Amino acid sequence: MSKTIRILLADDHAVVRMGFRLLLDATDDLAVVAEADSGEAAYRAYQDDPVDVVVMDIAMTGVSGLEATSRILARDPGARVLALSAHEDPSHARHMLKIGALGYLCKRSAPEALIEAIRSVAAGRRYVDAQLAQRMALQGAQADQSPVERLSEREYEVFLHLSHGHSVNRIAEMLNLSPRTVGTHLYNIKQKLGASNQAEIALIAMRHGLVSA
Repeated sequence: MSKTIRILLADDHAVVRMGFRLLLDATDDLAVVAEADSGEAAYRAYQDDPVDVVVMDIAMTGVSGLEATSRILARDPGARVLALSAHEDPSHARHMLKIGALGYLCKRSAPEALIEAIRSVAAGRRYVDAQLAQRMALQGAQADQSPVERLSEREYEVFLHLSHGHSVNRIAEMLNLSPRTVGTHLYNIKQKLGASNQAEIALIAMRHGLVSA
């Protein structure tokens, strides 16, 4: 009999968590043993009970899935995280994989893909959505790199918060940074993206499909 894979499900939408739980709990070798409605809650839940796989939504309000994943892996480098996103831009996947997530899956993928991804990540194998992996390969083969790809992991995190309209002080609070440090990241982001203000940063994020219009 195969070992049951214990899962922490992190998503800030209760309906999404309920749908995933119904799917996963109906699978013999999978069990959702904890849920979190924010990145901060996901980090605390993992501290209390290090599960086999963390299924982490990226774009949660407050502490994002990107930041929560960074914190979890800093505390436990052996943690196995499967990132989920409604967006199919390769930038999200590249940054999540760079910080140590083992898998990346688009929420639009078939239910069977989620089950396969969780099993792969639980076994320590990397899993990337097939269509997204193809887009990443094609983009990587091109000479011109997207400006968003040039952002560091922390700059990318700040970029996403700015794109959602958060102020420097609010971002500093959420990321446990000083406003001055966030201001420095903002300056670097503007330089790298060729943006002059927060509105232009948001437009760039929209063009890359990282936030909804």
